Amino acid sequence: MAEYYAHNTSVIDPPCTIGEGTRIWHFCHVMRGANIGSNCNIGQNVMVGTDVKIGSCVKIQNNVSVYTGVEIEDDVFVGPSAVFTNVINPRSFVERKNEFKKTYVRRGATIGANSTIVCGVEIGQYALIGAGSTVTKNVKPFALVMGVPATQKGWVSRNGQKLSFNAEGIATCSATGERYRLSDGAVELLLKE
Repeated sequence: MAEYYAHNTSVIDPPCTIGEGTRIWHFCHVMRGANIGSNCNIGQNVMVGTDVKIGSCVKIQNNVSVYTGVEIEDDVFVGPSAVFTNVINPRSFVERKNEFKKTYVRRGATIGANSTIVCGVEIGQYALIGAGSTVTKNVKPFALVMGVPATQKGWVSRNGQKLSFNAEGIATCSATGERYRLSDGAVELLLKE
């Protein structure tokens, strides 16, 4: 039995690495040098570019292209038809492969459906990008951003619940009871004592 599943309409270009338990659905293309972790779900019509790195337990929904230069850490969710770019000023008649900008999506982040991630940014851990947003600059960990261009509208927990901070800068996730601290424009998870 194969360590991973790929639908027979998908194309996997060797050499690449695909982790155990990963499922790759209809009409996908995984290009050479791609590295996909274990227990991922790659939806229909997804393209994973050359040398792209995708962590474990990542869900990439239908119709997403993950271009060279993108690195996605563990537990990330990428909504349907989200777009990544890798060149700031593309022209069909100008070769710019040596100008690819790196884009990092940190652990546990969510990118909403139909969002565009302009290359060269870092999306912080557990950040949440609202559907249809255009991200043009770095997003802080636990930040909730939305709009065109995306602006910060608040903070979310690891569970994705909106956080409301009290006068002391403490918030509790309504779903999990985890506590968070807001200090100097950054949020941190408070570990249980």
